[in-house]
Amino acid sequence: MANTIHVDVVSAEELIFSGEANFVTLPGEAGELGVYPRHTPLITRIRPGSVRIEMADGSEEFVFVAGGILEIQPDCVTVLSDTAVRGKDLDDEKAASAKAAAEEALKNAKGELDLARAQAELAVMAAQIAALRKYRQKR
Repeated sequence: MANTIHVDVVSAEELIFSGEANFVTLPGEAGELGVYPRHTPLITRIRPGSVRIEMADGSEEFVFVAGGILEIQPDCVTVLSDTAVRGKDLDDEKAASAKAAAEEALKNAKGELDLARAQAELAVMAAQIAALRKYRQKR
């Protein structure tokens, strides 16, 4: 039996990460999820946040996801997200300006739909900034 699990993190545009891992943690809908090889099959939604992948060699990889779907099979974890960014590619300035734009949109929201969109965008940007800080601390 394998003591690693294959992990794929896919965005709408591209395959962000593919490799073997000892362990994966991600932001599940009801809280943090941890996945080891031979995990029970599961499909669930995930919230915006950080996917932490403990590689087979002991190193760590971080990928920020703006929510999405998680599928777990005993030998494979697949994360599907509209937006996914490797930790090393996260940009402080871009994240801060996008958060400011989301806050401005929230202030100027005219109806419930505008308000909901702005709140969702702000939540994603806040999660990205938190993921960025977490990633920087690990370096």
